[in-house]
This record gives sequence, structure tokens and C-alpha cells, in this order.
Amino acid sequence: MAKVVALAFCILAFAAVAHCHAPEVFNVEGDVYCDPCRVKFQTKLSHKIAGATLKLECTDRITRNVTYSVEGVTDSNGHYKLTVSGNHEDSICEVTLTKSPEPDCSVAMAGLETARIVCTENSGMHDAVRYANPLGFMTPESVSGCKEVLDELGLAPQDLDY
Repeated sequence: MAKVVALAFCILAFAAVAHCHAPEVFNVEGDVYCDPCRVKFQTKLSHKIAGATLKLECTDRITRNVTYSVEGVTDSNGHYKLTVSGNHEDSICEVTLTKSPEPDCSVAMAGLETARIVCTENSGMHDAVRYANPLGFMTPESVSGCKEVLDELGLAPQDLDY
């Protein structure tokens, strides 16, 4: 009986060690949209951007050296999925917009051109999927219909800080 218990303990210990050394893989997902009202949030006039390019980079917190980098493109629904390999506990990881395929909506929104994400198992999150905040581009000028959208939301242009 003691041999069976010892054997079971060894098997469990080996499984735990094997799990600890398994390479981490995270899936980072998010959306890219066009803001034709230049309000820096999505409205009913906003639309998702297919074919937008972006990159995810992790940089060491101390040295600021890039520790991981991957590029991606949004699908037909303006959604992207990036795979991140490895544990980046000591890094700052961010998804950054690089280019819009829409010439009429290619102005990166200050403050919404990057999204920070956590790529470590040592974070309290148990899901391998990490969801990034939406990223966006704007049109150079507000389009017609924006005043009505803002009125519906109870906002006036002077209420917005942009």
C-alpha cells in the first residue's frame, strides 16, 4: 500500500513539474474601428476596419529592450487574433496600430492607438485569451450626421475633450 501511495505521489509531483515548465501561449484578441465623428468612442456611425495592420510588442520593464514581437491584420469584421508565445511577466506588452487600409479613416486616435495587455500566467487570470481594448482611427474631419448622433447621446461638441 505504501508503494502505491508513493508511486501516486511521484506521478502527481511529476505532472505538476511538467505543467510548470510547459510553454505559455496566449491569444490576444481585439477590434479596430473607424470613428467618423472624431469623438474617440464608438457611435452608430462607427464601423470596423478590415485589413488594418497592427503589431504586438513586449518590452522589458527595466532595459526597455523588445522581448517579443508579432504583427497581424484585422479580418473582414475588423477583429484580430495574435498568438503570443512565452511568459512575459517582466515585460510590458502592448498592441499598437500601424496602418489603416482606409485613406479616409487613417488618423490614429491619440490614446486609442495602443492597448496594454498582460501575457503571463502569474496574473490571476486563468484563460489563455487576452482581450485588448478597441483601437481606432478617425477621419480627418467629422462627417455629416455626427451632430445628430451627439444630440441623441446628450452631448454637445464642447463637452468633448479633443
